[in-house]
Amino acid sequence: MNDWRKRITFNPEQCGGRPCVRGLRIRVVDVLDLLAAGLSYDEIIEELPDLEKEDIVAVLQYASRKLDHPVIAAC
Repeated sequence: MNDWRKRITFNPEQCGGRPCVRGLRIRVVDVLDLLAAGLSYDEIIEELPDLEKEDIVAVLQYASRKLDHPVIAAC
């Protein structure tokens, strides 16, 4: 399994500190938006040729980890 930590980078001097792919100015949210629009991996790579399929998988893994957090319910 791909380790997203090797592909998703954070730099306060780049893209406002938002998570990006491999230090490129391709934000995680940009890739997620393309996936949400229905583009395939190959179509996304056509749009953003610096990306690799492993980058897209890492974006999804990162998003999954960010959403999988404990929820504390108030009674």
